This record gives sequence, C-alpha cells and structure tokens, in this order.
Amino acid sequence: MAKGQTVGSIEELAAAVQAGALMGLDLGTRTIGIAISDIGRRVATPLTVIRRSKFTADAALLVKQIAIHRPVGLVVGLPINMDGSEGPRAQATRAFVRNFASLSDLPIAFWDERLSTAAVTRTLLEADASRKRRGEVVDKMAAAYILQGALDRMASL
Repeated sequence: MAKGQTVGSIEELAAAVQAGALMGLDLGTRTIGIAISDIGRRVATPLTVIRRSKFTADAALLVKQIAIHRPVGLVVGLPINMDGSEGPRAQATRAFVRNFASLSDLPIAFWDERLSTAAVTRTLLEADASRKRRGEVVDKMAAAYILQGALDRMASL
C-alpha cells in the first residue's frame, strides 16, 4: 500500500494486511491513546498515551511508537455521533489520519468508537479506580477497547 492511502473498513484492512500486530488509536483533543494487538490479533493491550501538542510533534511520537512495535496496520477510532452523523470531532480525526497517512506506509482503517470512553470509564469506576488513575489510563484503555472491537470483527470474517 502506498503512502497516503487509507483503507476505509475493517473488512478492507483484513484483506490488505498480512499476519502481524495491529495498533489501535483513540484520537482525543488532548491525548492520543495507543494500544497494540498480539501477532495473532486476538487480544488488544493498552500501550501508552501521547499528550497532544501540534500535528508534527504528535505524528513524530506516533511514528516512533510504530517503529518500536512494528504493526502491520492501524485502527483509528472514529467518533461518530449517536445518530450516525459525523460532527467536528470525526472531521478532525479524518483530517489527522489524512495528514498522517502521508508519513506512513501502513494501511489505516476507521472503527466506530461510539461510547468507548464511557464503557472504559464505567469499567474503571466498577474497579474502584481513583479519579487520578482513571485520568492516567482511560485513553490507552479506550484505544484497546476500540482495537478489540475491530479484532473481534476481523475474527468473524
């Protein structure tokens, strides 16, 4: 796949990549949560969080994570509104991916992330995690939640 190309769906991503890990991204306004799958693509594991500043710096840190973990593709959470429409956050996510695609050869697919942060926050509350601890881990756990949903879909293909 050439630089600058994205793959729209998880089904297309599954067809475009060989065996190997996938990286999941939760692009927030202040952070980028990152998760990685195992090589067999069964389990998503929270990895780290990038504190956002400017696109160039954010992209450089993301490229560094890609170099370390060597995924074969990226799954990016797309914040779709509950009614299925795309608002400003979804447009910002698409713009980030469009710009980042020119820096990477990896195929990139979007995954509907509706309620991912809410589900992770609920899980952390049930685990009695402190507010500080929730703030530290929610973004990378949301990335793992997004990636796990995509992995589960890919396993059913």
